[in-house]
Amino acid sequence: MQANPASNDIMLIDTHVHVFKRDMPLVDNPRHRPSYDFTTPQLLDVMDRNGVSRAVIAAASPWGDYNDYVIRSVRNEPRLRGTVIVDTSVERIVLEEMSEAGVVGVRLPFISMPTLPDLDSWGYRKLLRRLCDLDWHVHLHLDGPRLPQVLPLLEQSGVKLVIDHIGRPDPQTGIESEGFKAMVRSVEKGRTWVKMSGAYRLGENARACAQELYRRVGAERLMWASDCPFVGGENDITYERTIEWLRGTIDDPADLRRIYGENAQAFYFS
Repeated sequence: MQANPASNDIMLIDTHVHVFKRDMPLVDNPRHRPSYDFTTPQLLDVMDRNGVSRAVIAAASPWGDYNDYVIRSVRNEPRLRGTVIVDTSVERIVLEEMSEAGVVGVRLPFISMPTLPDLDSWGYRKLLRRLCDLDWHVHLHLDGPRLPQVLPLLEQSGVKLVIDHIGRPDPQTGIESEGFKAMVRSVEKGRTWVKMSGAYRLGENARACAQELYRRVGAERLMWASDCPFVGGENDITYERTIEWLRGTIDDPADLRRIYGENAQAFYFS
């Protein structure tokens, strides 16, 4: 295994982690039911052991809009930022209070939905406008084949967009899929970023898709993430391997620095 990038003075910012406690209330029919805690102190310990300076907590779909622990975590720790899951009826004053705590975006966990919501409905148009007004971003988690159904309306709203897990490309068609092509076009328009994360969930073509995305759009709008603590795949990956995966995917040292941390510093912490 190659040396940890942190040993070479590369800034590491993890743009996708989760924190939770097993006694938190679950939504009906959750995608996962973790039987363990992964608390903020545990996260900070993992970060410190791997030379990670900052991280972004992603609200996770099993707990819906129970954002209490995420908000408390980012409020009490300046090294952390967070995204939340909210109902479309959430008032701006509530979002402003979250912003003061360290929340920077709203996660849309659409991958859990068999039928996608209407982003042109009043509720979503109102929510997206509020996110634009606050300079927040939409944090989108959706399977690649359905990206073309939502990207046009998200782009039209003017909101900043961060797409999870290399866009979860179709495992069969990969870079030739319409979802992958739509993601590339979205990045090229200038308000979309993509997380280089979750390769262990995506199958054999994950690295090829990440490399093609990098070849097409460059490094400016790509950000590294671990997906720690790997809910549902705890035995499939380690934190160290998520760091090394990117080094094995991107060769250019300057671009690695951007993707490992510089882009995230500007996006989440400036």
